[in-house]
Amino acid sequence: MPHATGPLLTRDTAEALLAARRAGLAEWTGSLDLGRGVDTVRLADAHWSWRGHAYPWPDTLKDRTVYTFDGDDWTAVSRYGRSLIKLVPTDWGPPTFEIDGIKMLVSARISPIEDARQKVALVAPRGKVVLDTCGGLGYFAACCLESGVAQIRSFEKNEDVLWLRTLNPWSPDPDAPETGGRLRLAHADVAQAIVGIADASVDAVLHDPPRFGIAGELYSQVFYGHLARVLRRGGRLFHYTGAPNRLTSGRDVPREVARRLEKAGLKTELALDGVLAVRR
Repeated sequence: MPHATGPLLTRDTAEALLAARRAGLAEWTGSLDLGRGVDTVRLADAHWSWRGHAYPWPDTLKDRTVYTFDGDDWTAVSRYGRSLIKLVPTDWGPPTFEIDGIKMLVSARISPIEDARQKVALVAPRGKVVLDTCGGLGYFAACCLESGVAQIRSFEKNEDVLWLRTLNPWSPDPDAPETGGRLRLAHADVAQAIVGIADASVDAVLHDPPRFGIAGELYSQVFYGHLARVLRRGGRLFHYTGAPNRLTSGRDVPREVARRLEKAGLKTELALDGVLAVRR
């Protein structure tokens, strides 16, 4: 799906635009692509203009919601299929997203992009072939691309997440000229697709699965065996775990994951909010 190019509104940006109109200003300068860039908007009583196109003034917008113009009105960037999925603005610019009200990316103390950048750095992607198991909004892929990855192969199972990517200016477009064909994004379940990936064919793996209760198969010994199989000797893997259930049940998910990865033939250590592993 091609990436959208229209403006995106949040409640804060809409209020800033309306305040400028009330102040009698002819122009407003700010970002209408979630902090990706800055533009000048021309203001009029009946509409405002951005990049040569006129848009109607929005009604009251909800907090924690991103809006796009559908040709008739401003609509929330959200969908309800098997679950409610929505793009959520952050104070940093790059948005996070939620599934049934559960935030999928950190954003309270650090930008989702900067968080991804720190994790990607652990596998040193420059010049390498990288497997990105659960692509999400594509922030791992974006950071790999900016770090000079040779190729990144990314999988995303949820078609609604792929739709969010087409509206998020911070999500890399596999077809964009600047990507140079280095990003291969597949709408597929990596738990099944990994069977077809050749042995020792990738230099690094980034594994950021949903929580265990949603995708237990991505924490299984069988799947970890496949991750070890496709990694070349000396290849690095970062597995995001967070620390779910530690306070409520005392369960230590990172160490459980580390033990399974060790059993699969990887040497592990705890790093950031997950496990860093190296193929023996």
